[in-house]
Amino acid sequence: MDKAAVVILHYKDEENTRKCLDSLQKEYFRDGSFKTIVVCNGLCNNFCLTLPRDYPQIHTIENQKNLGFAEGNNVGIRKALNFGCEYIVLLNNDTVVGADLIKNLVSFAKSDASIGLLSPKIYFSPGFEFHKNRYEEKDKGKVLWYGGGIIDWQNIYATHRGVDEVDRKQYDKGQETDFVTGCCMLIKKSVIDKIGLFDSKYFLYYEDVDYSIRTARQGLKVVYYPKAHLWHKNASSSGSPGSPLHVYYQTRNRLYFGYKYASLMTKKSLFFESLKMIIKGGIQKKACLDYYSGKMGKANIDNIL
Repeated sequence: MDKAAVVILHYKDEENTRKCLDSLQKEYFRDGSFKTIVVCNGLCNNFCLTLPRDYPQIHTIENQKNLGFAEGNNVGIRKALNFGCEYIVLLNNDTVVGADLIKNLVSFAKSDASIGLLSPKIYFSPGFEFHKNRYEEKDKGKVLWYGGGIIDWQNIYATHRGVDEVDRKQYDKGQETDFVTGCCMLIKKSVIDKIGLFDSKYFLYYEDVDYSIRTARQGLKVVYYPKAHLWHKNASSSGSPGSPLHVYYQTRNRLYFGYKYASLMTKKSLFFESLKMIIKGGIQKKACLDYYSGKMGKANIDNIL
């Protein structure tokens, strides 16, 4: 395998990070063909110091504060570039990888020079589905979380193709997609050379969609690749979907993304929609006002929770 690195951003949940590493090292120990970088995003109670004892093959970085998903991963990416890596796979710490995930992603990316970004098929981890009572027991672990990305440009919503569907091979064809997901995203060094790193203003959410658009605008392919797969414990880092933190960043960053890339007509619609949210009040009011006042990056958590 060409020189590759896996970057795992750790935040608070030690058990999830260890389970992710346990699943990953099965592939690593077989061929040792990629580097593993764990970025501890904020003070982690010496967790980063104990990890190399239990996982001697990994490299750790400890950020002194929570830099968010975007800049936290940027730190890991820079480390991978310093190692001379040509392929960098970002991997959420709340995932468990399928067999040969890294090998399959790198091999496919290498096969086509026009590919810039790549994401695999992603399932909900059993018990973390949005609608847990909808599925039979035999379908748990086969419920899709991501089968490609779809951007609704008229309304500025980024959604996952196939989400909540049981996998019956309906999304088994690899293809270009509107966006890849930061839950598991392969980035070629050639992409970074052209467009740089994640936009840290997002802090959390929409940075992967933004990065996909920037990549596609360079004429490079953004691809969904279903022959590689993993399982994801959805929204572990920001609370459950619909939590105040989740709603805040989704609302604020949707405005930021929309005003960067949408048509003039859609921007006008976003403006009037945001006025309604401001009038209604609550967490979305704060998100809108923060965006319009230029308060990006990490939010004031005390005013959210």
